[in-house]
Amino acid sequence: MIRKPVRHIRDNWKEKVEKAGFYFYEMDGIPYWDESVFYDFTSGQIDHLEDATRELYRLCLTLVPYVIEHNLYEKIGIPPQFSAYIKRSWDRKEPSLYGRFDLWYNGESEPRLLEFNADTPTALFEASVIQYFWLQDYQPGKDQFNSIHEKLLDAMKRDMKRYAGSGTLYFSCVRESLEDYTTVEYMRDIAVQASITTKHIHIEDVGYNFGRKTFVDLDNSPIRFMFKLYPWEWIIREDFSQHLKDTEITLIEPAWKMILSNKAILPLLWEMYPDHQNLLPAFFEPPNNGTTYVEKPFFSREGENIRTGTSFLRSRNNVIYQKYKELPDFSGNYPVIGSWVIGSEPAGMGIREDTTPITNNLSRFVPHMF
Repeated sequence: MIRKPVRHIRDNWKEKVEKAGFYFYEMDGIPYWDESVFYDFTSGQIDHLEDATRELYRLCLTLVPYVIEHNLYEKIGIPPQFSAYIKRSWDRKEPSLYGRFDLWYNGESEPRLLEFNADTPTALFEASVIQYFWLQDYQPGKDQFNSIHEKLLDAMKRDMKRYAGSGTLYFSCVRESLEDYTTVEYMRDIAVQASITTKHIHIEDVGYNFGRKTFVDLDNSPIRFMFKLYPWEWIIREDFSQHLKDTEITLIEPAWKMILSNKAILPLLWEMYPDHQNLLPAFFEPPNNGTTYVEKPFFSREGENIRTGTSFLRSRNNVIYQKYKELPDFSGNYPVIGSWVIGSEPAGMGIREDTTPITNNLSRFVPHMF
């Protein structure tokens, strides 16, 4: 795993990425897509990451029934009134399309799980499409850990067709996010390729028909199947969430992903699999043993509201403590491996890096090859 400068940046790279539908290559005037450098891996390192991703997803799938059977919803910050709804989703085997593990990896040691973005992971389009096109332009003889698009198409044909059938699969996100809209429209395009009838609707425009007990679009047509780029922890706090259990709507990602899209899985996994080579020690109570830990809220995104230290007063509820492992330093740049699971299979990766060890929403996306 080596961080390398490119020999040349494509002269018309902005036009190329825009032609592919990628417009948020800068955020708040700060470069987000960065093709001035790339990470070069060996095939053995890619195999290592793929194996770790498969293993971590296996662990996560054993955790879901454990939480359900032991009624641990309140322990992980999920309102208990949703327990039956989550169990029904799991028992019905409602399909999962995707998820992204954020991994510590230095190319030599075992990859370690930092967190699992199991519900609304972003950086998908740039990992699947944009870095692939970059590789074809820059060094087409090389390979990339990237079968994301192909596996998404397979999953749409296999799982979404099974649920949606001849019905309409809606795709939804908030109105004011270009990044979310790009991800949703990418997913919708894949569904169209899978011969699924689709329709876009903003989350703000989803309604509820009390008489028919169904969610509806702006034309008052029922919504039975919807891919939503809107976190479950937000959904269950909305007024309309009380109607979910009374309707036949199937949401993707499914309700059982509420369990996995929660940093409380980190100490639970450590309890179930202590000293596992791909996990970091994590606890619900601050160890305060002189070792540096990271305090993370159950629900936080892009490095928000985390604290690092050797001693904590338990002043916040719904937080966990994960042993701090500083990201590897490549000449003052700290990469996080975002390793994708599509369906239930490892499918590729994207790399985000920053000049600090804390990755945030403005951290750069950097391509890779092997």
